[in-house]
Amino acid sequence: MRVPFTRVAPRTAVDSARSTLAALTVSVGTVGLAAAAARPGLLALVDQHAAAVRDSLDGDRQPLSPAMLAGYAEGVREAALEHGWTPPDGPVDWSQPEWLLTRLLAVCALARSLDRA
Repeated sequence: MRVPFTRVAPRTAVDSARSTLAALTVSVGTVGLAAAAARPGLLALVDQHAAAVRDSLDGDRQPLSPAMLAGYAEGVREAALEHGWTPPDGPVDWSQPEWLLTRLLAVCALARSLDRA
């Protein structure tokens, strides 16, 4: 069976999405997900954000993909930068994380769940 060209993601797009998610995991995900595992309140917050991300990407109707998650994360980050947000220059205080970092951490959690599937 032949797959139409428009339905096949170019290898560079897939690599780019995975690279974006890997960078996000290094900057936010690894430490943030470890903090969430130790803090039930943070874990619940991340779960709520993950549900919102899944909903905004129509994840109940179609499977999430690395490209969808990377595009979402880049869009949220770019919008925040345009509105004056600056990335933290040191360790994040996960006891009271800001909305944007929690949202990006939720993207990391969703990306991790894709890797397990």
